[in-house]
Amino acid sequence: MKNATKKPGGWSAVRQQLAAWEKPALLALLKDLYEAADENRDFIHARCQAGECGGEALEKYRGKIVEQFFPARGDGKLKLGEVRKAIRDYRKATGNLPGTAELLMTYVENGTRFTHEYGDMDERFYDSVESALDELAVLLRGEARGIYPKFRDRLARVEQMADGIGWGFHDFVGDVVGQLEEELGGR
Repeated sequence: MKNATKKPGGWSAVRQQLAAWEKPALLALLKDLYEAADENRDFIHARCQAGECGGEALEKYRGKIVEQFFPARGDGKLKLGEVRKAIRDYRKATGNLPGTAELLMTYVENGTRFTHEYGDMDERFYDSVESALDELAVLLRGEARGIYPKFRDRLARVEQMADGIGWGFHDFVGDVVGQLEEELGGR
């Protein structure tokens, strides 16, 4: 069996070194990271707005999702991994559950709208959108339970839009939306 020791130069070593740095040196490092890559800049902006329920950071990540389906120019690229990455990155940067739920809903809405407008997609596409809807449902049943009313009408519209879409997609959407309404609707 392999020895499960940590490799040298991992986070522990970096953390130990950074703990000794003065504030100006840490700020300079953050500035360098901020300027080095768009992804770093987005992460830092999101972290600084973590307490806000919306804001610029949320809109930036929402734009990354919409761009994969309905870009300002050309056809959608449908890089679904990029969509999932945007949601993960936002959640990691902010820990903001309402914002994460909003991004998941944006994914489900745009994915459903895309297949509704352009026709049948492949199984991988439907599996990914269903997975996002399932993740949203888990949040709404759990930690983000109180925000279900904000999503109720949007979920109903997605269910309507999914009508007639194959691969069991409409059935899945209908089941999830129906279960959420039954559990959380309270009307």
